[in-house]
Amino acid sequence: MISVLIADDEQPAVDELAFLLRQDPRIGVIHQASSGSEAIRLLSREPVDAAFLDIHMPGLSGFDLARALGRFEHTPALVFVTADEEGALEAFDLAAVDYLLKPVRAERLQRSVSRVVEALRANASPSTATGPMPVAQPEMIAVTLGGTTRMIRRDDVRYVQAQGDYARLHTEEASYLVRVPMADLERQWAEAGFVRVHRSYLVALPHLTRVRLGGDHPSVTVGGAELPVSRRLLPGLRERVESTTFRARS
Repeated sequence: MISVLIADDEQPAVDELAFLLRQDPRIGVIHQASSGSEAIRLLSREPVDAAFLDIHMPGLSGFDLARALGRFEHTPALVFVTADEEGALEAFDLAAVDYLLKPVRAERLQRSVSRVVEALRANASPSTATGPMPVAQPEMIAVTLGGTTRMIRRDDVRYVQAQGDYARLHTEEASYLVRVPMADLERQWAEAGFVRVHRSYLVALPHLTRVRLGGDHPSVTVGGAELPVSRRLLPGLRERVESTTFRARS
């Protein structure tokens, strides 16, 4: 069970996030604070596994609070929960495991809790001779939407669609056009589990929900979208899928 802190100066936002977190069986005790200073006092007495922090609070901001928590003996996993899209880069500079935009959706919050669990497990790994193993930070991508530049995690990208000399990155929340040719992404992201299935599509294997490689029209389903698989790329995709498939034993 994960103990958490919610720090936000708006009580309705605290209540809503606490309600959603209580629906997740992995969450245990939930502490609440209405300011950064109150959060520090609370954590001095009651260390927690994860802290869900609003950015804009009176006095200490969420970023100020995160820096202060970094000096604690027990540093919680950090998740920023905010309506401010432009703070993502600074959030990940502070080693945040996630960045949630308000209003928070239940399924998105569940994925955030999963990332907290992954970070806690990594920190619990055996130490090396020079100290604990560092937690690998997610690959971040700068994208522009509606004139605003923000950062998204590469592991949130479900598939990539070629659009001329550009590529469109599809995530659960939105899609983003980036000035990078598909061929460059195919080469650079191969080790992260991205596979070319068609001249127009590059898919993330971890996000596949259905694979149909037989018949006249082979396809894969990812994020609710059914994408075609070309005959030329079919053997390579089949090899990658079979290498990551666990077959049940009767």
